[in-house]
This record gives sequence, C-alpha cells and structure tokens, in this order.
Amino acid sequence: MSEQFIDEARALRDSDAFDIQAVHHWLRSQLQPQGHDYGDELPQVKQFSGGASNLTYHLKYPDQYANNDLILRRPPAGHKAAGAHDMKREYSVMARLKPVYPFVPKMIAFCEDNSVLGSDFYVMERMRGIIPRGNLPRGMSLSKEQARALCISVFDKLIDLHQVDYQANGLDDLGKGAGYVQRQVEGWSGRFVKSRTWNVPSFNKTMTWLKANMPADVKTCIIHNDYRMDNVVLNPENPGDIIGVLDWEMATLGDPLMDLGGALAYWVQADDDFLMRAIRRQPSHLPGMLTRQEIVEYYCGKMGLDAKLWPFYEVFGLFRLAVIVQQIYYRYHHKQTDNPAFKNFWLFVHYLNWRCNRIIKKARKAGFK
Repeated sequence: MSEQFIDEARALRDSDAFDIQAVHHWLRSQLQPQGHDYGDELPQVKQFSGGASNLTYHLKYPDQYANNDLILRRPPAGHKAAGAHDMKREYSVMARLKPVYPFVPKMIAFCEDNSVLGSDFYVMERMRGIIPRGNLPRGMSLSKEQARALCISVFDKLIDLHQVDYQANGLDDLGKGAGYVQRQVEGWSGRFVKSRTWNVPSFNKTMTWLKANMPADVKTCIIHNDYRMDNVVLNPENPGDIIGVLDWEMATLGDPLMDLGGALAYWVQADDDFLMRAIRRQPSHLPGMLTRQEIVEYYCGKMGLDAKLWPFYEVFGLFRLAVIVQQIYYRYHHKQTDNPAFKNFWLFVHYLNWRCNRIIKKARKAGFK
C-alpha cells in the first residue's frame, strides 16, 4: 500500500469557518508551558467531510514544530439534543481510555472559553492513515481474503474494547451501567418525539415494540456507541492493521449487544436492497466482507453471548439510527445548517421505519411480542 491512500481534509466550508488567529493564540498558551511554541505562524486549516455531527478540522503547522499535525473537534451550530456534542466529556473519555485502549488518539488540550471559538472544543494528535469511507480510496483494492481479514479486524477491535476491565482501571463513572437497555429505549424514543418534523413517520409501532420486548442487560462494559468502519484508521502499509478508533462522543458504560446493534445498523452488505445500498458509507459490500448475520455469530462466539434475542438489538439499532438522522435533518429543516447533504435525510427516516416494521413482523412470528 502507499501513503497516497491516507485520508486527507478538504477546503473549509464558509458556514463552518472559525477565527484561526484566536485558536492559534489559545493553543500556544496551552503548549508553551510544556516547552512547545509555534511562534506567530498560523496553521493551515482544512475540514474533514466525513462526519454529519461534530465538525472535524485538520490543523497543520510547519514540520519543524512538535505537535504539528493536529485535529480540532467542535459541535455544529443550531439545535442540539440534550447531552449531545459534549466536547468536555468526549475529551475526558478519550484521555482516560488511552492508557487501557491504545487505539484512542492522544489528547492535546481542551477549551471551554467560548470567546475563542464560540463553543467548547478540543485538539488532539492526528492519526495518519486510511479511513475506509463509502468506497476505498481511488486506486486502492482489497482481495476477498484481505477484505475478510479487515472485517474481522474491525470487529475484533470492538471485542477488545468490550473486554476492557473498566472497574479495575477506575472507569466506573463513564456511565450509569446497569439498566442501560431500558434507559436507551426510553431515551431515544423521547429524542425522536422532540426532533420529529411533519414529513416523517411517528415510529409509534417500533417504540411500543421495543418497550414490550426489552431484555435485561447481558453485561456492562465500555461501549463506543458509534462504531463504524469509517470511524477506524488503517495502517497505510497494511490495511488489515487498525491503528486507531475515532469519534468517542457517545462512549459510555452499557450493554455490548446494544453497541453491536448500533454498529450493524450502518452495515450495508452486497445483497441489500437499492435504497440501503444508496446510503452506504463504508466498504462493507466488498467481496469477502462478512454479512450482518455472520458478524453477529462471530461476535457472540468470541464474547460468549447468546444471539437468540438479536431481532431486538437489530430493531433498536435501526431505530436509533433513524433518530440520529432525524436530529440532523431537524437542524436542516429549521435552517440551522445549510449543508446540502442533509436535505433528503427525511427520506431515509421513512426507509428505516419500513425496515424496523419488516423485522418486527418476522420477529413476532418467531415468538416475540
């Protein structure tokens, strides 16, 4: 492989621009006590286009400086769900996880002075590598064997996270722990009601079914809560080697099967219908990639968990994704963002409602309520 496939930022969108001078002065004030100084030269600033939630920027200083290749994360403008886009918590979670889960980026500094950027934000070291988005970088290809190995490696990293002993490492306060399934069903149902617009379905059938079929937590562990292939960073010299896991905004203590359900809601396989394939944002369709069912069987085998109640976690993952999409669309609908990528998100909400209903119908025939 080659460095030509490394994920690179693009030009700033005007609506997402910020005061580079102010950020530069703040960053200097944070690093000077540590013996680092950028001088007066401002960084080159570009923007990564992958995310639809928090905004991610690349700050590149001249090579002669230490900490010259940085990432800045900040929340979007407009309506924010309660508890969402908590930059301080995201920074703290990653700083505390780094010693026990080495695939977390190294944190540099956190800012809660709104006079600098207008919101909280943080800066971390950049992990230079390949991020497998909707399609592999142009010119890059994987054999069937390589694709399978990459897929297994992706979910092995999730298994590694779920097996971290959070109690032995003093991470008991990352979340509320027991009762996670019930809190999530109730919480995401409430978020959907608050963010619903006139042009999307009610999801009443799905919310009622989830509440009626809630299982007890299978265990409590650290969960990523937004685990996707486009949130991992691959070694450019060996794409089967994962060097980083990104986007820890929603990490907490919770049920590992809920985490897997959320991850597989994004997993588009080669034989999915046209609409599902149209929204694919990771190369999960490549020959050699495991199907959703194969991933569930592989994961549960490694974790020693029973997959008999999987339809519940599958429906929850799809419903949760529908709420996330709707929250993003809410901002566009109410003109709190002008990003054209969000214009037709309401159509995807309809599609996810249809998928939930289809799984529920099949699950009822198999003995669910």
